[in-house]
Amino acid sequence: MSVSVRIPTILRTYTGGESEVTAAGGTLAEVLDDLDASYAGIKGRILDEAGQLRRFVNVYVGNEDVRFLDNLATATPDGTQISVIPAVAGG
Repeated sequence: MSVSVRIPTILRTYTGGESEVTAAGGTLAEVLDDLDASYAGIKGRILDEAGQLRRFVNVYVGNEDVRFLDNLATATPDGTQISVIPAVAGG
């Protein structure tokens, strides 16, 4: 299953400057594995050492935050758009 993944500016060094790339997988975890196979190191910027989403990274499948779905087990049907969005903090 092919999906499109929107890449934030800060991670575009991994994708050669591309703002959107394609990846394959039936779940978010599979998509991230495929993404990392094509763009080495990018998964390590999205997941922490325990293999969970980093605290300050938000991932959406369609318009839904995966933290409110099934996290890394969230289904990624063919044609879905996935957005990786770094959280903005400040005061």
